[in-house]
Amino acid sequence: MSTFYQVSPGALSSCVVSPSIVSFAKHTCPDCPLCFLQALVAAAAPPLAKNWHDFWLFRFLINILGYATIIVPGYILIKYFKKINYLETGRGICFPVIKACVFGNESKSSLLDEVSTAPRNESETASSTRQALKLFFCAAGLQGSYLTWGVLQERVMTRSYGATDTEEGEKFSDSQFLVFMNRILALTVAGLWCVLFKQPRHGAPMFKYSFASLSNILSSWCQYEALKFISFPTQVLAKASKVIPVMLMGKIVSRKSYEYWEYFTAVLISIGVSMFLLSSTTAKHPSTVTTFSGVIILGGYIMFDSFTSNWQDNLFKYKMSSVQMMFGVNLFSCLFTVGSLLEQGAFFESIAFMMRHSEFAFHAILLSICSACGQLFIFYTIGQFGAAVFTIIMTLRQAIAILLSCFLYGHAITIVGGFGVAVVFIALFLRVYARSRMKRSKKPAANQSQVQKV
Repeated sequence: MSTFYQVSPGALSSCVVSPSIVSFAKHTCPDCPLCFLQALVAAAAPPLAKNWHDFWLFRFLINILGYATIIVPGYILIKYFKKINYLETGRGICFPVIKACVFGNESKSSLLDEVSTAPRNESETASSTRQALKLFFCAAGLQGSYLTWGVLQERVMTRSYGATDTEEGEKFSDSQFLVFMNRILALTVAGLWCVLFKQPRHGAPMFKYSFASLSNILSSWCQYEALKFISFPTQVLAKASKVIPVMLMGKIVSRKSYEYWEYFTAVLISIGVSMFLLSSTTAKHPSTVTTFSGVIILGGYIMFDSFTSNWQDNLFKYKMSSVQMMFGVNLFSCLFTVGSLLEQGAFFESIAFMMRHSEFAFHAILLSICSACGQLFIFYTIGQFGAAVFTIIMTLRQAIAILLSCFLYGHAITIVGGFGVAVVFIALFLRVYARSRMKRSKKPAANQSQVQKV
């Protein structure tokens, strides 16, 4: 026999929703099945969420729906232009734009060209003193940009603005707006760089950047959102351990194969991270507590970021520079985020928050500047000194970031947790050392094969 619920007009407003399951069983309204669902969401949401609209999963799904309103029409248009064979039949003022977005220049070549190899040739002939100064400049730029970025990121997401002796102040909660701020400035910087400096002829269809852009947006959103539920040191260690999902995505997306030492260091990293997480103690400040929601969001960040790097590797099969990649990805990121923010009405709410709190406006702008400058330092460092030197600098940056966060924001790390951190960074340096040894061993073999061919 079916059971029907009859909801009275005042049922929804008279229900009491408690944040715990026990209170929910005692206080929910028996006349309202909708309150049953709302109470479940409230019970699952962390204490930081004031109502179920602030629950991170709800906001995540709303963001996805906002991106879908742009992606779905774009997908339909791409299918339409390919179906009618627009590349051969199309004409008019829109033809170059549609060709670049949908078809591009399908010829592929390696990324190595005159533009990308020129800095490397210059570095080989430069004096050792000049090289040392360049290395110091790169290290200082990377450390300064990303250490400042990390400190500001934790400040914005975990502390209140406008707090006084009598008022608690208010926290900024919209992670998507911060992602938009970062991307719009990075797009501007990359665009200016492409205009001022010679770049290879672009060949990739523009729509292919949207895949990396979407995953990059989601990973950045998870990165900001996770700080509401986990400590910054935990987040840094999770980033260090992303080599594991990157390897898994490499197997799935790019069909890559890995050496035994890569699996060994991946296991060491997972052990070190596990030691740190299991030894974490509950502190007084909520930002130092690792919650289940934080672990889930952090897992989402690692998964999306792993897809981004592997998709970008495939895009580099087209003839393009790193700055062109930066421009293409950030172009779609701005399009997706501003569309979603406007649809939700969150864009002007965030602007109003900036107007109320000038300190937040300064932090958000400086955060974006550090992110954009950091990307340029990444490209310059890899171009001048290679990926191994860059990895060492960034690994040191992660270790310093953990110490800096503990000093500024009072995060406590146990002896076992500290040992786990040490294991993670030892494994990272082992990866750099093993990779550099393999490259050195391959060079003589390559030179020998070239002599034999001659």
